[in-house]
Amino acid sequence: MTCDSKPCRIFVLRDQKILVDMSTQPPAIPMQGTAEDMRLCLADGYRLGSRDGLDCHAFSVPSQTGSPRGMDFLGLRRLFGVLDPGQYAMAVRAFAVLNWDRTCQFCSACGSRLKRHAVILAKECDACGFTMFPRISPAVIVLVERDDKVLLARASRFTENLYSVLAGFAEPGEALEDVVRREIREEVGIEVKDIRYFGSQPWPYPDSLMIAFTASWAAGEIAVDNDEITEARWFTAADLPKIPDKVSIARWLIDWFIEKHRKEI
Repeated sequence: MTCDSKPCRIFVLRDQKILVDMSTQPPAIPMQGTAEDMRLCLADGYRLGSRDGLDCHAFSVPSQTGSPRGMDFLGLRRLFGVLDPGQYAMAVRAFAVLNWDRTCQFCSACGSRLKRHAVILAKECDACGFTMFPRISPAVIVLVERDDKVLLARASRFTENLYSVLAGFAEPGEALEDVVRREIREEVGIEVKDIRYFGSQPWPYPDSLMIAFTASWAAGEIAVDNDEITEARWFTAADLPKIPDKVSIARWLIDWFIEKHRKEI
């Protein structure tokens, strides 16, 4: 079976990497001709929506699938700043939807096998009628300031000497501002005030939605939990340690702080 003739872009995921046409400048997500070459049918994938007047469809392929000539499978992080921003945003969506499809195979209510819903982005159970939607896990990420300094921490999961702002998942029944206060208190032992919304970023590793805030130090001295956080310190904009790359909203927060204090650098 082949892809329909209507022009579209295809987002093909293999082993957590997306197929990219490297023969174009800049590299791009391939068009429907590649679907025909790979014998992919639109009905077997997910329609993601439209971008730049083109429908976008997502597919998962087996690990042994080869890449067509002039193309390669690349990780999402590597593609930031390489793909057109619109294509990159749709690649993030494809990554999230296909990972949900892979991990959501059975009904959480009765254990029966699920099938795709015919109309909406969901799966349904014929046995009990339960409908399951893609999982989205909200997490806050917070930049805390104290005078002209920013709080950066080294997490136990970091494999290199990297420092970043603090983050944590929301728990049932929590307002996002309460998550901010709890996570900061639990991880570094201080209290914060003046919590303000900064922005958000879908983070499909595998299904997070990062919701960013800024806040000000209110009370207390740093006392790391030595579980999730191994070290935390106050830094000036002129004396920052190694920080995350520009793909993440953590870096956007830090860049905002740098710009705010640019005259001091």
